Order: sequence, then structure tokens, then C-alpha cells
Amino acid sequence: MKRISSRDNPHYRELKRLHASARERRRSGRLLLDGLHLITAYQQRCGSPAELVVSDSGAGRREIIDHLASCPPVMPVTQLPDALWAELALVDTPSGIMAVIAWPQPATAIDLAADTVLLDGVQDPGNVGSILRSAAAAGFHQILLSADCAQAWSPKTLRAGMGAHFQLAIHEECDLPAFLAAYRGLSIATAASAPAGLYATQLAPAVAWVFGSEGQGLRAAVLAATQLQVHIPMPGACESLNVAAAAAICLFETVRRRQGAVAGGR
Repeated sequence: MKRISSRDNPHYRELKRLHASARERRRSGRLLLDGLHLITAYQQRCGSPAELVVSDSGAGRREIIDHLASCPPVMPVTQLPDALWAELALVDTPSGIMAVIAWPQPATAIDLAADTVLLDGVQDPGNVGSILRSAAAAGFHQILLSADCAQAWSPKTLRAGMGAHFQLAIHEECDLPAFLAAYRGLSIATAASAPAGLYATQLAPAVAWVFGSEGQGLRAAVLAATQLQVHIPMPGACESLNVAAAAAICLFETVRRRQGAVAGGR
């Protein structure tokens, strides 16, 4: 285990750049994961990280000791004083461990016949991460984000995703209208003014759900490219839902329908 005690250490300064700069993360093709939960989720799906970094206090925690013991002997591990660690930490409560990983890339090209979630201009990292988590839980593995969405691999989005990222094929900066024009399933947008209600809508074997920005909704070109628009019935007094909540409702309504169809066919 290598120990760094100076802020002027070149490797520590490199870690600081990864922590602070989205441009550096893109340039280097590397990310920081903060916390054992995210690191374990990454390892289960993607293999070993490039490096582990632990704080002095973290190095004494049983769960981190056990994790380090389970890693390959060649795994680079760097230990930092708590004061230096605090300058890198991505969460409010110090986790004591983080990992440097290669930026995950989709293993396959975009599939025009797969269940898909499309996000158009969703700018809050927490909302993007929550939608990714719901998508993974509902079995939707292909995700397309427009160029003006929050960065899928930013620290805040990763935190909100709770490890779901590593189960998904995430495509960023996509031309959503072009995808929708070529899509071979049923594309559905949520819109408060749509006459059709979600629960009365027929769903196809492959579905692309399209969700828009928190304030403006879907761009006109994206909305026009969808085959169907639906609203979520809300008998209460609220006039709208958070986009992450709306996405979860639609995705799990798809799950409910499909499970009901399977049960009905027995």
C-alpha cells in the first residue's frame, strides 16, 4: 500500500483533478467512485478498478479491511491522511474508500428494437440517477440521453444511481428524434395534456419511454417523433409529478402489464 501525505504529490494532484473537473474525467477516460457500495457494484459487473484509495480512518474499518483482503494482490492501493481524503470525498459522510475506474462504455451499439428509456434535457443529476436506478430495476437496459442532459457519469448522478449504471448500456449525446424515427417498437411520451391515460394504453412487446426536462418537458421535435403520448392520471390536487417519479410509474406499469400477460397465458 502506497501512502501519500503531501498535497503537492503528483498522484494526489491527479486525483484532485478527477474529483474537481468533468473535463479531466472525459479527457482521461477515468472516474472516481466513492463508497463501498458503488465499488462493489462496479466490481460485480465490470471487474477490478484501476486503483483503490483509502483514508487513514477508513483503513481501520472492518468492512474495508475485508474488501481489501478480497482484492487481487496486484491491486494498487493508496492511503491518504483524513485531511487529504476530505478534499477528494464525493459524499457528505466520509466513506473511507474510493476507486479509480475506466469510464464504462456501452458494450453494444444502439438497438432499434430493444426496450429503451430516453431522457430529453433532464438536467438534475439526482433525477437522472434515480431514473437510471428505476430503469435497471424494471429491466430496461438501454438508455439514451440528449446532449443537454446532466452527465450520466457525474459524481452526483452516480450517487443517485446506487450502482445501477453498471447494469445499463448508457448512450450520451444522442440524436433522439433520429432514434425515434427508426425505432421498431412503440415510442411513448408522457405529457400532461395528452388525451390518453397511461393505464388504458396498449403496450407493445418493445417500448421506448421518453421523458422530458423538469421545467420545459419534451422538445417539440422529440414529442413529434413519438408514436403515442399519454398522461398519468392524478386524482389529487397536484398538477405535475417529479420526472423521476413519473418515469418509475411508467416503467413499472410496463412490468405489471407484462407479468399479468404471462400469468394470464398460463
